[in-house]
Amino acid sequence: MKSTEVEDMNSNCLHESVGEKCIICDMNKMAGIHLYTSFICTDCEQEIIHTQTSDPKYQFYLNRLGRIKRTRLYS
Repeated sequence: MKSTEVEDMNSNCLHESVGEKCIICDMNKMAGIHLYTSFICTDCEQEIIHTQTSDPKYQFYLNRLGRIKRTRLYS
């Protein structure tokens, strides 16, 4: 194997063991969902689902969801 291939494999393994950064809580988590190109951890997903619109946290979640970057698909 070439050294760049080994580096790529090590990078992928590290990424899998650390997880991905959640756009809501900014923490690295292993499990969650992808919305466009953004990641939302399972904990935040559940919090969002169970938060009433009258709860002050609801506005916080809306603001954080505004971070989602939509990619354009060109055909």
